Amino acid sequence: MIDLLVFYIHTVAIVYAFTKSWQEDGVREGILSVGFVLIIFSIGWAISTLLISYIVPTEGFAKWFNKDTMALTILTVGEGIFYYYYLKKEA
Repeated sequence: MIDLLVFYIHTVAIVYAFTKSWQEDGVREGILSVGFVLIIFSIGWAISTLLISYIVPTEGFAKWFNKDTMALTILTVGEGIFYYYYLKKEA
């Protein structure tokens, strides 16, 4: 269930990044923003899974919070901080 929530959050982030870039710079920039989010997500997921596999056993802490869920949660928090500073407007 947590995995599904994380994927929904990323879907909303992709739509937001596309819409914001499309309105400011056009369709090409919107498509590039979607590609950027997808690349950051896929590489970040691989790296966070690798790091978590050294710390946490395969079964994780509970049936609903295994190491994959933990890796996605850590990735989402990190991406949230990154995208907050990347997409915020200059004052």
